[in-house]
Amino acid sequence: MERTEIDGVPVLWAAGPAPLSAALVFGCGARDETFRSIGVTHLVEHLAMGTLPRVHHERNAAVDLELTAFTATGRPEQIVDFLDGVCRALAALPLDRIGKEAGVLAAEGGHCAHPSVEGLLHQRFGAQGPGLAPLVGPGFDRIAPEMVSGHAARFFVAGNAVLILTGPPPQGLRLPLPPGPRAAHPVPVPLPTSGPIWFNGVVPEVGLSLLGRRDAAWRLGMGVLAERMERVARHQHGLSYDVGGDVTLVDADRRLYSITVDAREGQEGAVARLLWAELRRLADEGPTEAELAEECAAARELHDDPRTVEAELLEAAAAELFGLPYTPSAERLAERATVTPEDVSRRLREALDTVQLVVPPEVRVELSGLAEGGCRRSREEPTGRVFRPPLLAKLITRDARGLRLILTDDGVALRDPDGDVHLVRFSEVVGVEEDGAERTVFGRHGCHVPVDPVLFRGAEAVVRAVDAAVPAELRYPRSALTPAD
Repeated sequence: MERTEIDGVPVLWAAGPAPLSAALVFGCGARDETFRSIGVTHLVEHLAMGTLPRVHHERNAAVDLELTAFTATGRPEQIVDFLDGVCRALAALPLDRIGKEAGVLAAEGGHCAHPSVEGLLHQRFGAQGPGLAPLVGPGFDRIAPEMVSGHAARFFVAGNAVLILTGPPPQGLRLPLPPGPRAAHPVPVPLPTSGPIWFNGVVPEVGLSLLGRRDAAWRLGMGVLAERMERVARHQHGLSYDVGGDVTLVDADRRLYSITVDAREGQEGAVARLLWAELRRLADEGPTEAELAEECAAARELHDDPRTVEAELLEAAAAELFGLPYTPSAERLAERATVTPEDVSRRLREALDTVQLVVPPEVRVELSGLAEGGCRRSREEPTGRVFRPPLLAKLITRDARGLRLILTDDGVALRDPDGDVHLVRFSEVVGVEEDGAERTVFGRHGCHVPVDPVLFRGAEAVVRAVDAAVPAELRYPRSALTPAD
């Protein structure tokens, strides 16, 4: 791998299959947003790409949890023109197009990670950092121009970019990005939890995550678990088709390892039981020598494939952008060869208390060693002024009889029809949606409380309290792009 610098941007390149491919990578992803600005990174990417002329070679851009990349493949002169256009667009974004691009993005939808991984991230981190991944937030049309320009000025600058190329830099290549430093990324702090849990999430598949370290034993262990699940859930029981995995950066040493398994309709609970059982068995007994050898052979096959040069360059770019040590592929292979079954077993045993398992809505499971989790809630109502639904609502629906809205000295709480109490303190508010006289208060821990004067008699007093306690910059009108229901 070769290294140079152009216009203050590090450039990493290595010989790969023709034609030339390039990726201008920024250390910025969905985790760098706030609840109030969810989608702003994707909006910056769309505004920049929308300025480029029509071309007939391959080009694209993508935003994930941690990185934003502008990519192109073509002749050297096409790569030069593409990168020049992207850099100039980022330096002068067409903010007048925010309204139109907001509609395009709402139509596009999309995810920055597998939806079940997003659900796991939200459960672990709440409405902050990586936990924002599954949330819609205020909506693309509620992102103000100053949010867009401020985000671009912080993250889409020369000091926060790395260019990767599958060949030497073409003649005449320039990267006229605005000047600026490498971005700092706060370390995401997991929400307080007690032991391993399972929970229901708005997810399509069963998923499981656990906190681990950045080392070969962890990578091998999760690879073996994925292979076991494919063998057991798919080939032995015919319950599943696809098994996936993901790794999320937490800090320089820690990673969140995730595995997702789809299921035949109605078999999600059975797949969840198999996944938990296989993880515990792997933690107790470790993998076999044959399983480790198979994973090492798969890694060597990837290492020898010349098409993986782009993935290797991207790994080096991410390490550069996050200030992490970069270990070349050959060294990673050598490290894997030293891993023993006990190394894998020990790491998994030590991490079992961090397990979180998600199943789709309405799926109930009984898993030994896993307590039921979910959003932060209790059965005890806090002290405060209580608001109830009007008598007519209680007569019409049984659910209304158990509802309570409670205004406390430092927040608002909702008692739901099941008797669970969800409390959002004003100091924990990440956003308040305004829909006429109604407010929806969103908390950092993942709970939200509707404050609706139609649903609760006298709740106008709660609306006034919310408006007085929550800073104006956290309040926003309901998105015009949100469906009426």
